[in-house]
Amino acid sequence: QVQLVESGGGLVLPGGSLRLSCAASGVTLDYYDIGWFRQAPGKEREGVSCIKNSAGITWYADSAKGRFTISRDNAKNTVYLQMNNLEPEDTAVYYCAAVLARTAYYCSGYLMSDFGSWGQGTQVTVSS
Repeated sequence: QVQLVESGGGLVLPGGSLRLSCAASGVTLDYYDIGWFRQAPGKEREGVSCIKNSAGITWYADSAKGRFTISRDNAKNTVYLQMNNLEPEDTAVYYCAAVLARTAYYCSGYLMSDFGSWGQGTQVTVSS
């Protein structure tokens, strides 16, 4: 079982930036695809971004394209989400989650329920 811990959330002004980290323990992330999800108050959890375990293949929700960048450092067993030009609509609890990589799958092929290991979440608040 993968244990995931998110960090890096906080309060930021509109237009600001944050970098979220997702640190894994228990197993190496080399074999896992990692997704970032978020849940705003009163809304359903939604996918934000995803990165395959190799080849740097990524996926972004339309709301994240051009503003967010996902990356991974397998040597540090950590995945990052760089978020720039943040908007109040980005306010949510952000979660990272892991799924054992399926080589035939792009990130867009996964369902949220495929991700079996989840972190506890980190709050991101964008407000003036």
